[in-house]
Amino acid sequence: MDKQQLAEKIKKVAYLEGDFILRSGKKSKYYLDKYLFETCPDILEALGAEFAGFMTDDVTLIAGAELGGVALAAATAMATGKNWVIIRNSKKGYGTGKMVEGVLKAGDVVLLVEDIATTGGQVLEAAKIITEAGATVKKIVCVIDRKQGAEENITQAGHKFESILTKNDLGIKDTS
Repeated sequence: MDKQQLAEKIKKVAYLEGDFILRSGKKSKYYLDKYLFETCPDILEALGAEFAGFMTDDVTLIAGAELGGVALAAATAMATGKNWVIIRNSKKGYGTGKMVEGVLKAGDVVLLVEDIATTGGQVLEAAKIITEAGATVKKIVCVIDRKQGAEENITQAGHKFESILTKNDLGIKDTS
């Protein structure tokens, strides 16, 4: 599936119109339901292949923040043969109580994958956990950039950022 076909398929299955509140707290007249596209095997496989294209020789690990980044990180790991980790949103109150599930070591170079970026808040929290563990975030890549400040916030925090698609690629003109 090429990028145009991917954009069309994602929009067809995941684009919703209405009144929504985003994670960032912003109001929006549209919503891209990541779970609707991440649960389609053909789209998920295509996204894994797209994320694999951002891998460089020095990347040792793939990471995805719970919950939306988990399937994406797994798909990317399957496309590349690299191990992956889950970055939790908060410590669980039982078991190991870890913020990272899987093996993240000091010195790892990480490709951090994200679903939809609005302001970049969640993925920046995940990047902080990775760097606090002594690893390096090589790049943050999202499926869709809503073009509402994520790129600016992520680069201002010192990280490289790219997206597979933007709201423009999906034909979304509304700025909210």
